[in-house]
Amino acid sequence: MRSPFRRRAALAASRARRRAIVMAAGRRRHPSGPASGRARAPRHPRLRRVARWLLVGAVAIVGMLIGVALGGTTTQDIGPFRAQLSLAPSWNGDTSVEIPPLGSLELDSHDGPAHLRIRLESLDEARTRAFAAKTGNLEQISHDAVDQLNLGVRRLALQTAGCGLLGAMILAGLVFRARRETAVAGLVVIGVLASTGAVTLLTFKPAAIQEPTYRGLLVNAPAIIGDAKRITNRYEEYRAQLQKLVLNVSKLYGTISALPVYEPDTSTTKVLHISDLHLNPAAWGVVRSVADQFDIDIIVDTGDINDWGSEPEASYVNVIGDLKVPYLYVRGNHDSAITAAAVARQPNATVLNDTIVTVKGLTFAGIGDPRFTPDKSTDESNEQQHQEVVTSGNILAEKIRSSPKPVDVAMVHDPVAAQQLAGLCPLVLAGHRHERSVARLNPNPAAPAPAPLTSPSASAAAKALQERTLLMVEGSTGGAGLRGLESTKPLPLALSILYFDKDRHLSAYDDIQVGGTGLTEVALQRHIVQPDTKAAPTPTPSSSVSTSPSPSPTPS
Repeated sequence: MRSPFRRRAALAASRARRRAIVMAAGRRRHPSGPASGRARAPRHPRLRRVARWLLVGAVAIVGMLIGVALGGTTTQDIGPFRAQLSLAPSWNGDTSVEIPPLGSLELDSHDGPAHLRIRLESLDEARTRAFAAKTGNLEQISHDAVDQLNLGVRRLALQTAGCGLLGAMILAGLVFRARRETAVAGLVVIGVLASTGAVTLLTFKPAAIQEPTYRGLLVNAPAIIGDAKRITNRYEEYRAQLQKLVLNVSKLYGTISALPVYEPDTSTTKVLHISDLHLNPAAWGVVRSVADQFDIDIIVDTGDINDWGSEPEASYVNVIGDLKVPYLYVRGNHDSAITAAAVARQPNATVLNDTIVTVKGLTFAGIGDPRFTPDKSTDESNEQQHQEVVTSGNILAEKIRSSPKPVDVAMVHDPVAAQQLAGLCPLVLAGHRHERSVARLNPNPAAPAPAPLTSPSASAAAKALQERTLLMVEGSTGGAGLRGLESTKPLPLALSILYFDKDRHLSAYDDIQVGGTGLTEVALQRHIVQPDTKAAPTPTPSSSVSTSPSPSPTPS
């Protein structure tokens, strides 16, 4: 007789055998079960690992962007201002400085995937008044502002990098719940941030402050940036301009009733170039505002002030007398003899028609358009009309050659006439095309050389003419008048301010654009005139000039 212990052991062994038999039968019935799944491992484990790490990288980038969006903003005291600084992803990079309610300026400061935005949010009025009451305090604020801005940008960069890294690691931890994947996500973001910083530093352009694009209130924008003539590529002067930026903005806010105006240099002559007003009454308001706020010395008009040249239209030009500055004018193809006579009656106006005049130290030569086509647009393919314009250019060229005084600026209406003046004067102004463009003109190979000059300024003129003649074609200051409404988007009102130094050389110019009918945007862009890099080109007989690549509207 078996003992109880042996019976229990035999019973347990029997149960174990039965369980093993049942499990074996279950595996045979269910070949796709867990054991089979383990046996059938993926055929491409390497591909699976690559896909997983790509997923980790994508999650890291998404987490970084979330972190940058949430933490890529900081505040910094810049002088008397409380400024908000932020970094955001961007294809173009660049820097924008917002100064509400005056507007903003945009700088092409760097390339790369990070855009820097600086917004001056508030001004402590009481503190500003206290600073202004003590001599030198406001100047000291402007000097300290550059260091404060640098401090704010550095802190913003570190804060943005930290938030981006933290966002990537948190999101990776939530998605994968594994330390290895979280660590890899952090390494990916560190690499991306390091690359972004390297691109920004390598493409940083301190000279971008030379040519900012202004947006907002036109009358205040130039006073913010200061002196264009004295800006150079050196970093120390770049710092000085930032100091002046803060100082001038402080003055704007502190003394809003007496806004400072743009004053490049006491010896600078400021010339306002307008063209193709085409009877638009709104144009005079813009011209008057610019002339007053920028303290313009001379206004030059390259024609088409009227549409039909009729007697009733003559009263449109009476506003010229209210501008209180010398006004030089050449007739356009829409202006009749009646129009020219009406302009000549204004006390401050001079009509140039194969004549030369000196105003404020600058010598101008001009000739009117030989055509009078008020009832239709000019036909650019009409050989007779083209030849008439070329002939007018030749007539003015002969006048300039025979002049005892060097001509600084020539004025024509149609740019076709400008080619005949290449090599005779440093600058030619034109209009007619309703589209702004700037080009260098190659000298005419068949044109005779100008006669030797014996005046004291002959050497300066000879030096200026070592470079090719600069042709500046203005857009329509009147937005092409009623014609501007024929297109789907109205033409903007365009005009330019030219800055001549004490040697009568064009050193800089501002392009101003006011939104067309129904629009209110104002933009001002500063340009520094660079030396001609092709001062001795191979002469070409072509009479065309380069324009912007966009299709030009039909001139009228």
